[in-house]
Amino acid sequence: MVVIIQCINVPTETIENSAGSGVRPDGEERDLGFGSIVSGQSRQRLINPDGSFNVQRSGLPFRTTLNLFHIFLEMRWASFLSLLLAIYFVSNIVFGMGYAAFGEAALVDTSADATQSIYIRGFFFSVQTFATIGYGTIHPVGIIPNLLVTVESYYSLLVNALITGVVFARFARPTARLIYSEIAVVAPYRDTTGLMFRLVNGRNNQLIEVTAQVIFSRLVAENGRPVRRFDLLELERSKVSFFPLAWTVVHPITMESPLKGLSHQDLLRSDAEILILMSAIDETFAQVVHTRTSYKPSQIKFGHKFISIYREVPEGEPISIDVRRLSSVERAES
Repeated sequence: MVVIIQCINVPTETIENSAGSGVRPDGEERDLGFGSIVSGQSRQRLINPDGSFNVQRSGLPFRTTLNLFHIFLEMRWASFLSLLLAIYFVSNIVFGMGYAAFGEAALVDTSADATQSIYIRGFFFSVQTFATIGYGTIHPVGIIPNLLVTVESYYSLLVNALITGVVFARFARPTARLIYSEIAVVAPYRDTTGLMFRLVNGRNNQLIEVTAQVIFSRLVAENGRPVRRFDLLELERSKVSFFPLAWTVVHPITMESPLKGLSHQDLLRSDAEILILMSAIDETFAQVVHTRTSYKPSQIKFGHKFISIYREVPEGEPISIDVRRLSSVERAES
């Protein structure tokens, strides 16, 4: 289930993570889901740069956490294809050794250039059976070898069906690949300053109705104990209808901003973290996709601004941007 949280431009609200939930000024309870004890005492980042949560759960039974379908969906394509190749070869090697265990007479090779090794003969016969090729030059003799052929045929039917389903699910599942700038900056913005970061669509598909939500997390002392507070930052623009190029998300640091008057050292002392949540509609699949990331104080540069990524092109050429300069900054003029 995908839960989409849209950010609207409203006055900054504080979400206090106390006793497992926070209370907004209007009395409605809200909680980001990190828990009061963990988020209040841990100084680890909450969200990794790749969008995964920086958490680890132990003590769960292995059977409870094992979900092969989810693992196959989430792993990288290179790892997935390598795993399929390993399954293919291991399966054929095991069945090939099974045929070889029945002796030379179990498999008969009627080709002109017959394979002498029973192990090689068993492996290639297993490949033909697994893929339902059926050349006919190698065939089993006897009840026991034919029973093993029956088992392998059933096994290959299941494996091929499962692999086909997983591959289809991987292609049919829409995912967003937004590329975020490696750093965020606090740069001059109009008559004040602003917290800024940039992002660009890393694919050629079209994203529409792109929504940004930025949350400022930090530790504060209340009643002698650390409490993590979450502030929903008001953005200059929290939603764009089209996203063909790049988007610089800006939080103006006004008098009402929780970032007002804070320095880089203040962010370090309070274990601050800027949490980013993005959602959009993938026009290809007509489904909602979302991504996450975060910035720690070490990734925030004060007094710097982003370098323009737009490239000058001759008249009549399409608008062009250089994604390699997405994280390029320069010192801002005072």
